[in-house]
Amino acid sequence: MKTTKNIMIVGVGGQGTLLTSRILGGITIHAGFDVKLSEVHGMAQRGGSVVTFVRYGEKVAEPIVEEGQADVLIAFERLEAYRYAHYLKKDGVLILNDQRIDPMPVVIGAAVYPENIIEMLQSRHKVIAVDAMSIAKELGNARTFNIVVLGVAAQHMDFSKEDWLEVIEKLVPPKTVEINKKAFVTGFELQKINA
Repeated sequence: MKTTKNIMIVGVGGQGTLLTSRILGGITIHAGFDVKLSEVHGMAQRGGSVVTFVRYGEKVAEPIVEEGQADVLIAFERLEAYRYAHYLKKDGVLILNDQRIDPMPVVIGAAVYPENIIEMLQSRHKVIAVDAMSIAKELGNARTFNIVVLGVAAQHMDFSKEDWLEVIEKLVPPKTVEINKKAFVTGFELQKINA
């Protein structure tokens, strides 16, 4: 791989953004790439915006992904996807968890949550929307929805399913290994169906 691959993960506090970025960092190291990660916390508590950049390649100089340079944007919430979509390359792909979490200005009535976010995004970008929360609940653990989304996103990266599962096994809490592996495979297979 000659060029650097730029991945961006966006969500709100408590959605597993940081665990997802650790798994992404782990898979790139496992595959022998140079990797740089940068985490940006808008507000660290639950509900605040969280952004992570993951860049990997033969040699990566800096961790920040510039606007218009992300190959893959993984969004755990609709409004966060809308906020950061301008980071995508023209031929980049947006993997979107179809979930709404009202930010504080919406909760207190100072702002309105935009309607038709997915449709607006689809008019400008390649968008793969998935109701990962429903899938994770069906699997028996709603907290694994981020790993379902990662499974979908994995189809747009350079690593085998087996390598992903090996890294997940090392990085998630021991008692959650099996459910996280199941969530990843479900997302991975779902993307194959929709491809």
